[in-house]
Amino acid sequence: MTDNNRIDVGILKLLFDATTGSNQLETMASRLTQLLVGTLGIKGATVFMVNPEFEALEVLAASGLSINYINKGPVLVDKSIKLASNREAVVISDVSKSDKLQYPENAKEEGIQAIVSIPITLHGVIVGALRLYDGAPWEVSEHDMEYLQVLAQNLGVTMMYFRLATALLAVKDNVDAIHSVWLRPTY
Repeated sequence: MTDNNRIDVGILKLLFDATTGSNQLETMASRLTQLLVGTLGIKGATVFMVNPEFEALEVLAASGLSINYINKGPVLVDKSIKLASNREAVVISDVSKSDKLQYPENAKEEGIQAIVSIPITLHGVIVGALRLYDGAPWEVSEHDMEYLQVLAQNLGVTMMYFRLATALLAVKDNVDAIHSVWLRPTY
């Protein structure tokens, strides 16, 4: 690994293990954000899910950030880190020199100097975002960006899995409830 690369295959494997090693979406996202902060030596990380009704990103999990920063206000899809409605990865190497932020003052107060935002997509549809925050300017290497994009793709599949598993469990519970009523002996 070169000096400007922060991610190697071992770290990527550890991050993948976090996405597949849990049976709860929130637990998985929490573990992932904690691992990202610890292994990359960054200030914070957030996993967002898209709320299509409000066209906003909702925090699924965050690590390393203050409650005030996390609750700064709605993170609107088309206003937060402005670039083609967040359809591409965005690297803001120095937030003090950027006009792409929805809440630049909050980032400054939080001590954030760099932000990396990677869309989480599934079949071409944005379902969330992975954001990394650093307390120093950060020129993300092409190598690290490729690994982060692969991680975000894996997150999209993982989020779909959790949604499907939750839906299947709800159907199973409903079928079980119906069977228990229909098959109850009547005397």
